[in-house]
Amino acid sequence: MMSLRRPIFVLALGSLIAAGLGLRDWPLDDGRVTAFARRAFEAYGLGLTLQGPASLALLPWPRLTLNRVRLAAGYAGPVLAEEGRLTIDLDPLSLLGGQAAVSGLRLEGSRLSEDAAGWDEPLARLVEKARSGDTARPRRIVLRDARLGAGDTARDIDLDLAWPLWGTAAEGRASLTWRGVPTRITVTHLRPSEIALGRRTPFTAEIVWPDGSLVADGTVAPAAEGGALPALAGQVRFETRSLPGSLAWIGRAVPLAPLAGAFSIDGRFETAERSVSWPSLRIGLGQNVLEGAGAVAFGPGKAPRLSVQATLAAETLDLTPLVADLTRILDPAPASIALAPFTQGDLDLRLSASEGRAGAVRVQDLAASVLVREAALEVAVNRARIQDGTFKGRVNLTSGADPAATDLRMQGSLDRIDLGALLGEIGAVRWVVGPAQGQFSVESKARDTTELLAHLGGRATLAMDGGAIAGLDLADVIHRNGVVAPGALARRNGRTAFERAVVTLRFVDGVGEIAESGLLGPGVGATLHGQVSLPDRRLDVRGDLVLRPQADPARGIQFAVTGPWSALTAQTVTPVESSDPASRIGEAMLPDPLKLPATLGLPGNARAYAP
Repeated sequence: MMSLRRPIFVLALGSLIAAGLGLRDWPLDDGRVTAFARRAFEAYGLGLTLQGPASLALLPWPRLTLNRVRLAAGYAGPVLAEEGRLTIDLDPLSLLGGQAAVSGLRLEGSRLSEDAAGWDEPLARLVEKARSGDTARPRRIVLRDARLGAGDTARDIDLDLAWPLWGTAAEGRASLTWRGVPTRITVTHLRPSEIALGRRTPFTAEIVWPDGSLVADGTVAPAAEGGALPALAGQVRFETRSLPGSLAWIGRAVPLAPLAGAFSIDGRFETAERSVSWPSLRIGLGQNVLEGAGAVAFGPGKAPRLSVQATLAAETLDLTPLVADLTRILDPAPASIALAPFTQGDLDLRLSASEGRAGAVRVQDLAASVLVREAALEVAVNRARIQDGTFKGRVNLTSGADPAATDLRMQGSLDRIDLGALLGEIGAVRWVVGPAQGQFSVESKARDTTELLAHLGGRATLAMDGGAIAGLDLADVIHRNGVVAPGALARRNGRTAFERAVVTLRFVDGVGEIAESGLLGPGVGATLHGQVSLPDRRLDVRGDLVLRPQADPARGIQFAVTGPWSALTAQTVTPVESSDPASRIGEAMLPDPLKLPATLGLPGNARAYAP
């Protein structure tokens, strides 16, 4: 009997030979191969030109390989892809039937056109085929190591699109380096045939880059005729560790972006004609969480200006980072105050919070608004309760013919704010207690923060009724001819009650001149005159201090407080005899908007007054 070893050996040897022949790339005639490939691409409005050799391999899958191909929109249209190697996978079942159907395409090392409009005709042909129910289409398209144009915008592009013949859903995965940032994109559950018929289809999309991510889950339909956006609806979440950095990477600009850091938005959304709306959303801004509704509208053009509207509310709101940015105005080093980086888009924001914090200051019942237009910014604090009082204010910033220069107009008022409690809250010495009220109105025009202070002009007034100076007995200082009583006990027990105190500053070129001032108490009276310089950060004032009432011997002292803000010094100039200054600091010294009811007879520690 013949041994089985010989037939098995012959079969194995034949299989190895067949596999070797099948795995080998067989050179083909360029003309016949080009004609076949051209017919396959012409069905989609693409013109194929072969500039290199062609080959055929049968295993592990029948495929044609074309080197140095060029794809164009038709044979006379713009070039869409060139310099790549194209591999065409052939359907083995169609080969058995005597035909050569394309089942997949793979393009490697190609340079793609940056003109997206060139792909309009091929996409329209693909949609038409899907609408007609034609299943003769590539079921997988793969792009490897491609670049967009010179590669400055996008390079290392790897794309894998799969639309199986036996399924209705397609999916795509891509990775690329976009503007220097590695990015991954995934789209699943999409039904291209439904889109081709103008119907809605479910989808899930995810974009991930080192600083953030975007995840959307919902439905999509084709854009309306002439529309800028497809009709999307669903749930979306966007988060980034740096909003300015992510916006620069995306190539978009939004108003006030330089002030933001970590940012997230999560909520239901839907798109309409050139707009996206969020009926309900949750925004994370640093440590803050705000809820409400909003919308974004896109202007005309290829780089549309965004218009954002939102109404947001928060239980707690931390404004400390914003306060830190504002305090940089007082830094000695100049910083640009050009508006252009902050007004890249329109914004209409309504903001409210039950509680908040601005640096060390606690704020309650906050209602504010922010309005941004081209070359203009307005921030209004419509209401804010601070230490049992109320603060209101408005800041207007505009730029004109010189975009580097900014016009500032700022005004505000405060009413019944407990000044002593406020000083204690910010960690300062509570040297004065009582309810304060005041108003200010200033303006300036400059290119940087240093010029802003140097050109500041306007008026500010602060008044207190029924307050007290803590830690110092001014009557005792007069009796001691300007010497403060020594010892901690004297400082702890020292106190000067007053019925009214007021100071008014008029600013010209950053220097505030004390226009009106005075203190009127049951035992003492005082006036101030001098200057406070914002550019030099210096205080130079002199004052008169006298005893009251007039029945007592008229005695007084003069004192001076001078030096930089960080190192003030106070000293007695010379003891003098003076008349009671009470007549100079009465009702006439208060501007009309700040006139208060008389509080004579109220104790010095009274915190409020109700007529």
